Amino acid sequence: MLPILYQDETLIAIDKPAGLLVHRTGLDAGETCFAVQLLRDQIGRPVWPAHRLDKGTSGVLLFALDAPTARTLALAFEASAVHKTYQAVVRGWPPGAGVIEHPLARLPDDARASRQVEVQAARTTYRTLARYVLPLPDRGFAHTRCALLELTPETGRRHQLRRHCKHMAHPIIGDATHGKGPLNRAVAALLGVQRLWLHASALALAHPVNGRALCLYAAPGPEWLRWDSHAVGTDALG
Repeated sequence: MLPILYQDETLIAIDKPAGLLVHRTGLDAGETCFAVQLLRDQIGRPVWPAHRLDKGTSGVLLFALDAPTARTLALAFEASAVHKTYQAVVRGWPPGAGVIEHPLARLPDDARASRQVEVQAARTTYRTLARYVLPLPDRGFAHTRCALLELTPETGRRHQLRRHCKHMAHPIIGDATHGKGPLNRAVAALLGVQRLWLHASALALAHPVNGRALCLYAAPGPEWLRWDSHAVGTDALG
């Protein structure tokens, strides 16, 4: 059963587990389990995903329960009228807060992409919530530094957070495409968890029918506590 965070007559939100695709895609043709199918079967009615999360990302995932609401939500997301907040663990220690403003090209797997490569403006703000020191050698050092970030994408480009973290030389741990394979494997062995350490923690928007403020929240899963228990040093920031 998918954990339901919120439900009314027109909307439903779930806490998507890491490793679950939102819907069928040719990029992962061997996969047979999808959030759309599971949720439809669970509540016994059709659902329309309002946005998407990567397969490896956990957290708040919003669906419409009818086509008109789906269209209204799509316009809200396109207009950046939905406020999204994520948590991620990255390699290294970024500054306490910052802005990543780096244009991104549409990816080949983007259904909207044309034959001509299009570069779009992209902006992400972040703040550092905690810093960890892991007992893992890294690039000649005896230990590995990692940090827990709160990330807020102000634009909605595909894989924006993963690509922006790579751009600032602090890739997300567990990112097989934009991260470092040896480090990902070493962290997975240390923590006993192999996943992309990216979680959609909150979604804030005006309800598409009644206009009321709607704030949806999903706490990171218990596996996130392993960072504190396995680190040999921590620095919690305010």
